[in-house]
This record gives sequence, structure tokens and C-alpha cells, in this order.
Amino acid sequence: MFSWLKRFWEVRTRDPQPASSPVIIPRSEHPVSRSSISDNAVKVMYRLKDAGYEAYLVGGGVRDLLLGREPKDFDVATNATPEKVKELFRNCRLIGRRFRLAHVYFRGEIIEVATFRGHHGDGGSGEGETRNGMVVRDNVYGTLEEDAVRRDFTVNALYYNIKDYSIVDYTGGLDDLQNGLLRLIGDTGQRYREDPVRMLRAVRFAAKLGFRVEDETESALKELGELLADVPPARLFDEMLKMFLSGHAVATFEMMRHYNQFGILFPQTESSLEREEQGFPITFLLHAMENTDRRIAENKPVTPAFLFAAILWEPVRQLAEELRKEGMSKLQSLQVAGDRVLEKQRKNISVPRRFTLQMREIWSMQERLAQRFGKRAYRTLNHPRFRAGYDFMLLRADSGEVERELSDWWSRFQEVDDQQREKMLAELSPQQRKSPRRRRRPRKRPAAGTRSAS
Repeated sequence: MFSWLKRFWEVRTRDPQPASSPVIIPRSEHPVSRSSISDNAVKVMYRLKDAGYEAYLVGGGVRDLLLGREPKDFDVATNATPEKVKELFRNCRLIGRRFRLAHVYFRGEIIEVATFRGHHGDGGSGEGETRNGMVVRDNVYGTLEEDAVRRDFTVNALYYNIKDYSIVDYTGGLDDLQNGLLRLIGDTGQRYREDPVRMLRAVRFAAKLGFRVEDETESALKELGELLADVPPARLFDEMLKMFLSGHAVATFEMMRHYNQFGILFPQTESSLEREEQGFPITFLLHAMENTDRRIAENKPVTPAFLFAAILWEPVRQLAEELRKEGMSKLQSLQVAGDRVLEKQRKNISVPRRFTLQMREIWSMQERLAQRFGKRAYRTLNHPRFRAGYDFMLLRADSGEVERELSDWWSRFQEVDDQQREKMLAELSPQQRKSPRRRRRPRKRPAAGTRSAS
């Protein structure tokens, strides 16, 4: 527990506040400083305040600063409507239909400004719409307190007041922050039905923060998981980027499988993993997630196409194998299998075309890399998608799916000069020139005195 939080709780225990009042931590008793907040976010809050509006830093930025972490972005909440925010900032654009927001643009940074949300049907200003319990339009405006209880998790409902630099807590977020607990605000069933994406956010935050999911918040994750099927596929793609490109892909992937979210969103992959008797596919996926986390930690670029190609590789590979048995060539079978898998996946998560084109090339490159004779090796080496395909093959080799000899050969072929390359090609045996079969680990024999299942 952080020392500042411990000191605050000792004071609060001696002098508790009324249950109906928010917990307010004055600037002298918390570690959040304006110097640790984005200069642009501070500018936005001060301009709103000077114009007579309330202005607070809210959400993950406040949470992370209280935990001693560096926030990824800074969001602002205010009682100014989006239109009023736009009047104050020439560099502002209003976005969203379901959830109206103001984006204030600075060089290299966007500060998101949201108007306090109110309760639907309680006389709040604006407009809202609900269908079968799901909020499809949420532009009902209210007060700071109403905004707090409309947010998803208690640790994300903490506010930093630019007026007096205090921290404001209406929902018990400080308690849960102290205890490392992720708790949904309000009735779990109702809140998940309002927006099923909150179930994905629960997993994402738990994986990112290392927090335990509160019992009621957790129990509804499995019970209501099928609600994710009602979320627009394009929105789910955006959520997957947040989940897998946050630097915690391995933990997120494991938690998604635990709560059956992965099977709902990637049913073909989950089915393929269950069909596969060997450990290659799950090992391959974990290697892909680890590679993604490592690159993010090293501030290296990560393309969604590569990660989604890895997630869908096993159903593509299995279908391609079936098509080859029907007489298709190896390259054609991969291309046809890729098209069919992507078409089915589109019903769950809609991957933009600019990424699916890259995914198809990465998959096709696996067969091109296996064909190493003559000019084909040079054409493959000069292919614009060679590096992505090569990195993909390395992950397959690391997981034991393909022979290490193949990846080692291509690693060396890139580094040597043309004379050495000609020598490497000449030294290939007839068997090595052909596409290698997928490795299979031998089945374990039953122990003596036992019978195999019939």
C-alpha cells in the first residue's frame, strides 16, 4: 500500500465523512501534481475553468498517477456541452454519435473532453436511447455525481479538480485502489447489459493493473458473455487493439480464455485449439503475444495485421490442410483457406481491409518460404512482405511447428553475399528444396498395465 494512501486512511478512520458525501483528498495529502499531467490537458482544464465551467481530470489518468504509473493518455470531464467546448477551442472536433465527445487537437496529442453524463429518464438534458437493455445513444448530460456513478469501474471514477487540485471520489474507488480490486459500479447485470464491452474492459484492466476482479463483477463475466455477440463487429476490433496492444497481451489472452470471451470472439480459433492434439498452436499463440508485449515494452512498432494473422493462423492452417487433401496446391489452399476464415471471422470482429490484405500475404509467405530452390528464394527475399512472413515463421519454429533448420537457413540467407547465397542454394538436398511437412511429436505410449480409452 502506498504511504500517502495509508496516511489518508488513518485520518479518514478517525474522522469519517457522511456516506452521502464524496471523499475528497486535498492537494497536501495526495501525490498527483500538475507537473505529472500533460501540459495540454492542464491547458484545456484551465480554459474551461476560466470560462466558468467545471473541469476535472478523470479516469485512467488519475488512477495511474495515484498508483505511481505513467498514464498513456489524459481525459477531461466537464459540465460544458460538446458544442460549448468546441466554441472555446478552435482546434476541437466533435466525434461520435452514440457517445458525443470533444477532441481537442495538439501537436502529437489529443485531449478527450466528455460532458458529465446523467441518468436516462431522470430529467437530464440531451438525448439517450436504450434497446433491450443496451445503451445505443448516451448523450444525456448531468452532474459530477451522476457522471461518477455512470462510469464503469470504481478505480476509473476518480476525479482531479483543477480548481483546488483535490481528488474527488464518489464510488469508493480509493478503497478499491488500496485493496487492488476491480469493481463494477452499480448492478453488474444491468451495467453489462447497458454496454457488454464493459466485460472486455474488466479483463483488460485486471490484466493491466494486476488487480483481482470483485466477486459479483467476476461472476457475471461468464454468465453474460454471450452479450458480446450483440456488439458491432467494428467496435469489437477497436477493443481488441486496446486489449492486445497495451503491453499485457499474454495476461489478457489467458484471462479471455478463462472467461470464455476468446471463444465467443474468435470461435474458429478456439475450435481449432480444441481439435489440435499437439501443443503447437497454443504455444505459437503465446509466443506471438509475448513478442507483441516485448516490442511494445521496447517502443517498437506493432502492426495489428501480424497479431491477427497469428490469432487466426491455426484455423487457416487446418482448413488449408483439408483443401490440399481435395487436390489443391499448397499455396492455393492457404489463399482459399485465408479467405474463408476471414469471411467467417467478420461476423464476430470486423478486421479492416488494409489489415486483412497484409494477413493474407503473411499466410501465403509461409509456403513461399518453404520453397527455397533457384530464383524462388530471391523472389521471396525481395517480396515486400518478406520480413513479416519471416518473423511469423520464426514464431512457428519457436513453437515447434516447423523445423528449426528452415528458419536458421533464412536467417543466414539474408545476411550473406550473393556468392554465399548461391552456395547455400546449391547445398540444399532435394528434400530440403520441397515444402517440409509439419512436425508431429510422437504420441506417448500407454504405461504398462493401463488400457487406452476406447
